Amino acid sequence: MAESSIFNKWDSVVAPVRNDMVFEDRNKAYGAYDLRKNHNRTVAIALIITGASFLFAVSLPAIIDWINNKMEEVDVPVDITPIDLMAPPPLDETEPPPPPPPPPPVMETVKFTPPVVTDEEVVEDPPPVQTEETPQISTVTQEGDGNEDIVIPDAGNGVVESVNEAPLTIVEQMPDFPGGINEMMKFIQKNVQYPQVEKEAGISGTCYVTFVVEKNGSITDVKVLRGVSGGPGCDKEAQRVVKSMPSWKPGKQNGREVRVQFNLPIKFTLK
Repeated sequence: MAESSIFNKWDSVVAPVRNDMVFEDRNKAYGAYDLRKNHNRTVAIALIITGASFLFAVSLPAIIDWINNKMEEVDVPVDITPIDLMAPPPLDETEPPPPPPPPPPVMETVKFTPPVVTDEEVVEDPPPVQTEETPQISTVTQEGDGNEDIVIPDAGNGVVESVNEAPLTIVEQMPDFPGGINEMMKFIQKNVQYPQVEKEAGISGTCYVTFVVEKNGSITDVKVLRGVSGGPGCDKEAQRVVKSMPSWKPGKQNGREVRVQFNLPIKFTLK
């Protein structure tokens, strides 16, 4: 058994003699044995660090004063030599003066002549009679002698094609589905068939369709403004349903039927 000392007494819990007896034939690799065995060494290290820190804190002001006394003051020379400022050069009086500004623009005026009152009758010459002549259309420009006959070309019986007016977006009386907006929603819900591919893939969203309501109420120019992301089948189905709509009540502007562009959102939702 180890000899007894001030750190090796039976009353001490961390005494090596007591530790060897307590942990005899036991698992010394367990942490309790190492903690008790190294307790004295750990306490000694802690006391040394604490004392050193205390001494350093007490002597810190003296160390700072000693460092400040050792630092040498550095004098930086400053040049304060005065500088003579030179006078500005004299103005050259021989230079020509700047040109005068241009005169203001002169407005065109007409001199007013006061009328003279007289008893004599003033006879004015009648203005010459001008005859309107219709020029003959040709591939060459030339002057005639005044005795030729004027031939008016036959315009024929050509048909004048009507100009297709651009559709309007906002009019006094907007187009209307037969029966109103509620009937249109019922028509869409009844006729829309969810595409099988998008249904199996779980794709849903809103397709924005634009079309033109003609003067007679028919639906034309059906296009997709913004389709369902990843669902082209939904876009095609929305176009199909809009094309199958019955004739609308046409829009009116200033009391007459006009072409109106209409935008319609169709929502595809999985239930």
